[in-house]
Amino acid sequence: MAADESNGYEAAAADFMKTRSAVGLPIVRRWADSLPRGAAVVDVGCGSGEPMTRALLERGLAVSAIDASPTLAAAFRRSFPDVPLACEPAERSAFFDRRFAGALAVGLLFLLPEEGQRRLLRRIGGALEPEGSLLFSAPRQICSWEDRLTDRASRSLGAEAYARILAEGGLDLVGEHSDEGGNHYFEARKRRAAG
Repeated sequence: MAADESNGYEAAAADFMKTRSAVGLPIVRRWADSLPRGAAVVDVGCGSGEPMTRALLERGLAVSAIDASPTLAAAFRRSFPDVPLACEPAERSAFFDRRFAGALAVGLLFLLPEEGQRRLLRRIGGALEPEGSLLFSAPRQICSWEDRLTDRASRSLGAEAYARILAEGGLDLVGEHSDEGGNHYFEARKRRAAG
């Protein structure tokens, strides 16, 4: 039997789709509105695409998406058949061998072990255009907990570590936000190329 590369979300896909809420949607919409209409963005850990991918599309963005769960990817394809989708672990993704003006990663980063988080942030940074924008969710404080759907460990490296990892990858932390459910978001921008 193949290893689950979705951090437990393949087994929990049906429950996830039933319980996925719109908490955080206003923050994602504001972020999407900060990007030029038609800009290329990638939704990393898109799940079924509801409600975040839909919000990006409604804002007129050209979306591509990545998710490691075959069940969630199939649900995504049913809802968004014209959106490019890669069913693969984000931390090993080639990001469609292209660059994006924006990258969104809600509810994903903290599911990964520390090195996986570092690798993913580096990969996302590499997939962004100069001055590209990244929005991801993770608790501000250093902490760990058990994911309620998968019963697997989740961990936040904390704001200082995330800022350091981003800086090492050529991104600057430009904002932090909290949603109505108490979830925390980091917003970063890729530095302009020197010269």
